[in-house]
Amino acid sequence: MQLRTKLALGALAAAAWTAPAAAKDMAGVACANPPPARCVGEACATGGALADLGNATDAKTGRKFFLDYPCDLKPGEKLVFILNLHGAGSVGNWQRHYFPAADYKDKHRLVVATPTAATLGTMGSGPGVRRWDAAADDEHLKNITEMVLQGFGRSNIKSFWLAGHSQGGFTSARIVCNDYFKDKVDGWLSLSGGRVGQAPFVAQFGPPLADGSPPPARARPPMPNTPPACDFSHIFTVGQYEIDALPTTSPFAERFGCGPRVRRQDIVDDKPGYVWDYARAGYRVWGTKARPGRAEAYVFPNCRDGRVVADVVRMDKGHTEGLEPKVTEELVKLMVQARGGKLQQANAAD
Repeated sequence: MQLRTKLALGALAAAAWTAPAAAKDMAGVACANPPPARCVGEACATGGALADLGNATDAKTGRKFFLDYPCDLKPGEKLVFILNLHGAGSVGNWQRHYFPAADYKDKHRLVVATPTAATLGTMGSGPGVRRWDAAADDEHLKNITEMVLQGFGRSNIKSFWLAGHSQGGFTSARIVCNDYFKDKVDGWLSLSGGRVGQAPFVAQFGPPLADGSPPPARARPPMPNTPPACDFSHIFTVGQYEIDALPTTSPFAERFGCGPRVRRQDIVDDKPGYVWDYARAGYRVWGTKARPGRAEAYVFPNCRDGRVVADVVRMDKGHTEGLEPKVTEELVKLMVQARGGKLQQANAAD
């Protein structure tokens, strides 16, 4: 069942939220703890939660999306905004469980918006799948961003991150330096959605065939190995079985004058993630049922201007196994510690 918003878009501008009570109803969305429409494991596939498109409405299009934020928000408090994009064939609430940053919205002071793509289109052979399309979705993503900036206050968003899984990651890479986002976005978290300084996918990357066997090997177009025109922090996370190898260098680390790559302590989770690909689990490259796990974390230290460049490889994992609690929080911590400020610079320039 879809949740109803309580206020129209834009009803709370930045200057309007001066009373503590306003923290309970921001940007037209009533806050809730625990976050709404949550599920765990097989219940996500059978209970209907993933069909819920959201608790917020883009007033310009009427499209639903999820908006999660701290319920104890204080006037003038600084926040990190994450626009969290699902991959092809998925929906917003699956992504909200795959990368459950909303679980840490109170602890790390996050605003997380998680939309659903409008287009059912083909990607090679086979039936159409839901996927991000520039003509159908880019304005919607801008509308969501403006709703957050108006509702929470531009000056209160200390940093803004795009996070995207698979085709959502490639969409993030496509829009991060466009005319609208280039002076707003401070970082891109790629969740198996491409790396600047490519980590090539294995030849048989993709969902299994109907009988569960691996897909045919095929060549894939390379990701660019030079950084985009605009500057932002870059974190890449991927399952071990998805890629041939993780590079030991990074074009972004070179651009920002970071030090040589350093391996941090492994991230060990004794709990599984929330979701997986329920219909096609089993082929290890694509992913199995969500399980506890271990991840190797690498950072390029001492980057100029407080940028963060990092890689996290989830060992014994594939493309669709939901992120475990500790690895999710470690990614959030990296995002929070990275320098932000593009929105404040834009405000000063206006």
